[in-house]
Amino acid sequence: MARGCESKGVEAQQDAAVNQPSRARKITAEEMARRSERATLSLARTRAMADLQKACAAAHRAMLEQAIADLEKRIAALDGN
Repeated sequence: MARGCESKGVEAQQDAAVNQPSRARKITAEEMARRSERATLSLARTRAMADLQKACAAAHRAMLEQAIADLEKRIAALDGN
């Protein structure tokens, strides 16, 4: 069966994509560790914020607010701010 022009063009694009080296920047192990640490801190901050909304005791609220401030400081340090 004959193939149309479109399918030939698609095949050529797929071949070109496979044969071209990836243009994406290679991520170093150090960068991956930094991203992982930032994600962990961000999740911890999200959890602390949710806990803060449910907290009733003043001491517990103060502890959570302090923890959130510390997490935000650590995230900012990782971001280079």
